[in-house]
Parts: sequence; structure tokens; C-alpha cells
Amino acid sequence: MFTGIVTEVGAVQSSETSSSGRRLVIEAPATVAGLDVGDSVAVNGVCLTATAVAGTKFSVDVIHESLERSALGDLAPDSPVDLERPMAADGRFDGHIVQGHIDGVGTIASVSDEGESRRMSIVMPHQLASYVVEKGSITVDGVSLTVTAVTSGNATTGEEAAFDVALIPHTLSATVLGIREPGHRVNLEVDIIAKYVERMLEARQ
Repeated sequence: MFTGIVTEVGAVQSSETSSSGRRLVIEAPATVAGLDVGDSVAVNGVCLTATAVAGTKFSVDVIHESLERSALGDLAPDSPVDLERPMAADGRFDGHIVQGHIDGVGTIASVSDEGESRRMSIVMPHQLASYVVEKGSITVDGVSLTVTAVTSGNATTGEEAAFDVALIPHTLSATVLGIREPGHRVNLEVDIIAKYVERMLEARQ
């Protein structure tokens, strides 16, 4: 389990096609410290398994399923990536419950400065709109954020579903969101609690 608190911004050293999908080698000195083969790492919010560790770099294999459901296929050498190791059992719980299972890919529609902070509007798949609520939590490229506004949209009429988040200076400097621009695709994971509530309500009908 993760919390959406990014601990390091790593850099992709190589991205190569493999029989199972894509193999990424990531430079990340802080993340590699204490990392063993078989350990989990969230890369831009996607839970992956370290397949090799050497020096200040580690490798992960991204299978076709993950490539289809996330924006990891957009990564190229020198791409920065948000990284987080799983929360320790005795660790402090910041952020919110994050599984590292991407629910959909969004597209940044706009970014505007608000003093030293920024407001970001992200278009999301319509099927995620019911899980996103104002003042609720959402994970964007591995970062736990609070939703500040929601537009549910309408798939029938073509009205886009979207939400806004406010990015404080620390988030801008400590995560990849500080360099994201309109048009960039981002990984989205909605709050797991919302999905469980929906499932329980369905079971009672």
C-alpha cells in the first residue's frame, strides 16, 4: 500500500521494448537505498516490481496490461518520474490509501498560477466522474491531491468530465507535476473507499 506522498523524483535512463511489454531503467539514488529485487515501487502512481538493482539504478518490467491502462508508455530516456516505496507497517500515514492500480488516464487541460501555487484542470474518463468529489482525494501521477472542483460532464452530449486540483509550492518542487503542461497525459487513481461504497450499494439492490 502507498500513500501518494512522493519521496523522490527519479529519471528514466532507458526504455526498451521487451517480450512482456517495456523495460525501464530508472536512476533514483534515494529509492534504491535498501531496495531489493522483488520489492514494489510506485512509478508515476503505478505499482511495479523491481527486477534488478545496481548502483543508483533499478529496473522494472511494465507489462502490456499496465501500458494499456496507464501513461507509462509515454516515458522516454530522461523523463522524470514520481517514486514512492510502500508504506512501512509502523510508518506515519500521510496522504490517503493508494493501491498503485491505475483507474484511467487523464489529460491536463489547463494550468494557471495562483500566487506561488498553481491550479490544474484535468480531463478524466467519464466512467471515473462518479468517484471524484470536491474535497475528496485523488492520485495524479502518484501524488495524493485534494479535489477542488468537479465537472461531471456528459458522455452522450460530448461534455468533458474534469476536475481541478491546487498545487502548493512544495508539490510543484517535489513532484513531476511542477513541470506538467496542458496536453500531458497523467495516471489517475480514484479513492478506493468510493469504489467499495459503490460495490456495497450494488450488492444491496
